[in-house]
Amino acid sequence: MALGGATVAAVGLTFLFRGKKKTAADREYERRMWITQRGRITDGNVMDVHEPDPNGAEPIQLLIYTYDVAGVTYEASQDVTYLRQFIDIHSCRLGLPTSIKYDPQNPGNSIVISEEWSGLRK
Repeated sequence: MALGGATVAAVGLTFLFRGKKKTAADREYERRMWITQRGRITDGNVMDVHEPDPNGAEPIQLLIYTYDVAGVTYEASQDVTYLRQFIDIHSCRLGLPTSIKYDPQNPGNSIVISEEWSGLRK
């Protein structure tokens, strides 16, 4: 009987600590925070700001940029829709020098801005 009660308690605790499923926005926030805290910095350039037509969904804003790591040129984009309070998207022009933070284990994983850091230069 005690074994059955322990099993029920263990299953209950598993569901309690598991919590709700993470949304895409939650995963993106965690990615930005991980790179902000552990990433390396390199120089890059803003290439474009793109606001694609969302087909009825909420509009998004993409910051497109390039950077070099170990002789390899990367072109990447970052969804800055939820970072509007930290960035003036209209001041980001073609060729704007910027700092890029990237994951040293996966240099293609990078950011230009997060809630706690910005590589955009004035």
